[in-house]
Amino acid sequence: MSRILLVEDEESVAELIKRGLVEDLYEVIHAKDGLSGLEILEKEDIELVILDILLPKMNGLEVCRKIRSLGHRDLPILMLTALNTPENVVLGLDNGADDYLGKPFKLIELKARIRTLLRRAETNSAQGQRESEVYSFDDIELNNTTKQVRRNGQEISLTSTEFRLLLMFMKYPDKVLTRTVLLDDIWGIDFDIGTNVVDVYVNYLRKKLDTQSNKKVIHTVVGMGYVLRVIE
Repeated sequence: MSRILLVEDEESVAELIKRGLVEDLYEVIHAKDGLSGLEILEKEDIELVILDILLPKMNGLEVCRKIRSLGHRDLPILMLTALNTPENVVLGLDNGADDYLGKPFKLIELKARIRTLLRRAETNSAQGQRESEVYSFDDIELNNTTKQVRRNGQEISLTSTEFRLLLMFMKYPDKVLTRTVLLDDIWGIDFDIGTNVVDVYVNYLRKKLDTQSNKKVIHTVVGMGYVLRVIE
């Protein structure tokens, strides 16, 4: 039975979600504000967080950033909010969310998103145990066990999404990865909203990698996608 933390201040919405998820044998712990949600997360073994943005005491974006800063880098976080414009979706993802569902929503879609996130988390955990834990490319080293990245021997701090993106490139050096492939692998769903989230995160990753070297390694292939490659 998966334990889900629901951080939602609208009582009617929270009750609807709780009833629907309990029917599917999930255990749901409810918090009515951001601070209470963080307190529960530190005390309980949580496998997924459903998080509203407009919350009392601490808004959902702040809560999401705090969760990641506390070391919960692989914990799936689903934003569930009325702020569902493409700009707000990108903002939520930029702050560490794994998925984003707008209100009003259908319970059947929420359940599907939850299953996808939990399945991906389980798959990533299993793959992490089977795969080689250290990847090297040129002067970059990625340790998938410790979640550390170094370039020229200097450690680079990455968010969980940036780390997964770099890991994808490190697994397939010299192979052009399309935006569709990256969206599917990194976010696990089809963002059919015209978002440029892939381009945004590639730029974030490039900037952090370039702080330790002038050598560019992530290149744009016009009309196709991106590739990890050393160009002399």
